[in-house]
Amino acid sequence: MNKNIESTLVEKRIFKPAKEFSKKARIGSMAQYQKMWKESVTKPEKFFAREAADLKWQKKWTKVLDWKCPYAKWFIGGKINVAENCLDRHLGTARHNKAAIVWQGEPVGEKRTLTYAQLHREVCRFSNALKRNGVKKGDRVLIYMPMVPEAAIAMLACARIGAMHSVVFGGFSAESIKDRVLDSGSKIILTADGGYRRGAVVPLKKNVDDAMTLLNNGGTNPVKRVIVFKRTGQDIHIEEGRDVWWHRELEYVDADCAPAQLDSETPLFILYTSGSTGKPKGILHTTGGYLLHAYMTCKYVFDLRDEDVYWCTADVGWVTGHTYMVYGPLAMGATSFMYEGAPNWPENDRFWQIIAENGVTVFYTAPTAIRAFMKWGDQWVTKHDLSSLRLLGTVGEPINPEAWMWYHRTIGGSRCPIVDTWWQTETGGHMITPLPGATPTKPGTATLPFFGVDAAIVDDAGNELGANQGGKLVIRKPWPSMLRGIWGDKARYKQTYWSEYKGMYFAGDGARRDEHGNFWIVGRIDDVLNVAGHRLGTAEVESALVSHPSVAEAAVVGKPDELKGQAVVCFVTVKTGITTSKELANDLKKHVRTVIGPVATPDEIRFTDALPKTRSGKIMRRLLKQVAAGELIKGDTTTLEDLSVLAKLATAED
Repeated sequence: MNKNIESTLVEKRIFKPAKEFSKKARIGSMAQYQKMWKESVTKPEKFFAREAADLKWQKKWTKVLDWKCPYAKWFIGGKINVAENCLDRHLGTARHNKAAIVWQGEPVGEKRTLTYAQLHREVCRFSNALKRNGVKKGDRVLIYMPMVPEAAIAMLACARIGAMHSVVFGGFSAESIKDRVLDSGSKIILTADGGYRRGAVVPLKKNVDDAMTLLNNGGTNPVKRVIVFKRTGQDIHIEEGRDVWWHRELEYVDADCAPAQLDSETPLFILYTSGSTGKPKGILHTTGGYLLHAYMTCKYVFDLRDEDVYWCTADVGWVTGHTYMVYGPLAMGATSFMYEGAPNWPENDRFWQIIAENGVTVFYTAPTAIRAFMKWGDQWVTKHDLSSLRLLGTVGEPINPEAWMWYHRTIGGSRCPIVDTWWQTETGGHMITPLPGATPTKPGTATLPFFGVDAAIVDDAGNELGANQGGKLVIRKPWPSMLRGIWGDKARYKQTYWSEYKGMYFAGDGARRDEHGNFWIVGRIDDVLNVAGHRLGTAEVESALVSHPSVAEAAVVGKPDELKGQAVVCFVTVKTGITTSKELANDLKKHVRTVIGPVATPDEIRFTDALPKTRSGKIMRRLLKQVAAGELIKGDTTTLEDLSVLAKLATAED
């Protein structure tokens, strides 16, 4: 961002927490935050032992932390069950008959509410259904579901019996399902006949069937059972001996299922995220430390109360849906709202209608969505009473100051604190974030580190930089919810996160700190795009393009996009004898959509005779990014093999 614009929009606008909010907040002053943060990084064993006492432990730990870089173990010797903490411990209390999940489907009028007692019963029943179908502790279960309560029930049932779940976003394709099944070795898939999105049915079961065909044709298919939830009622194929109906399986089991005794470091889930190579990374999270961080951030960042109706708009297929729709809020005993469909169906005010009708008090969404709301116009907002809101949050990417101000003024009525949170799939929970009762906020900054997070900005040599110097964001000490590795690939884990600087986790993001210590996140510095809050590996898109029979070579970059954050721009060279055309460009877009999923659909296909490469054959993506953004070519081009390529790229057309 232009520094002068940033100064005008940001540095003169400091929003201090309202006194009435600070009085009620769990952390009500900067002095309290600073004291707690200092203890959390200098005496983590003492600090986190005290915080962990809030959870229900089947057996207390013998040691809080064992750190042998790059491997951490938290609460060694402790026994704990995530589902028990999210459900059982609330039974017999005032929360017994409190709403745990309030759900609305995209078709107007569809609503369900599950109390903590009802959710506990459903999770126990489905836990028994999983066991009936051969699922044991340590098995992997792939979940490919629409946004319905059964998705959360499936996750909690896996956690209850000690199986690992791997949730796949419902927008991903059969190819993506196949890849994740093979990498995780999942023996069972949980899906639905379909789900609703913008008035249409997403054919989830058909995608699973297509993935099964790909697996069978490849000669390796670990899947023994597919359990299908009936959501849309459409006709689907049922493979005899493999596919069974969810509701039928429940007829064979009861609701008596004790939570398994699990070690604190028992794997909880694998969640795949795009990497700078073509193969997605299976991020592994374990039990005790992850749950504690999810619980603590809901307690301190969202300041969740028993009376809150909390809505995280993320899909369950992303880590935000894991931590801040399911595990964190339910561990807190909160009411978590869940919505199936799009924010603009049937009209552009669907979200605001939902907030008004359900009395939502805490609202957590992405800057991409906020920019879309701005574009649609204030008239869709002002139709509804949003006075129930008391706290707003953003997640997924840096938020530009203009969107922050609009969110604060138009949605929050200039009264709601905004928690702009920075974190990753790998971190498990919030890492840099305001605390609403304590932290002065500025539009565009995620502000300060959360407890236990020792963050810094360093140069290429690993030296910490001073105020307003751009560099790389690193974490210098372990935190409870940190990833425990990449599934099945220790070498990749070390290389990806711990090889840049000795003893420091490299987040892959660029950032700076201002003179007040606030962190300003710039965004990804590797070849991973952030498209509408979804991380997308450029190599995955390139691989999909090259798999098309007309394509010889492809390079994919992002360019700034007002709505999505980054747009996907593909530079493509075709094989000899192939004629480029609008029709071919559209065919390539459809091809990528089919191979990866809608989220990866290219915004632009630019045909070119050649790509800018170094003499060693490396594509200079830095130059492609400048071309895609319409910028003048800057920086060193001495290693470029053919300078004339740049002139041709500038005229490449979609």
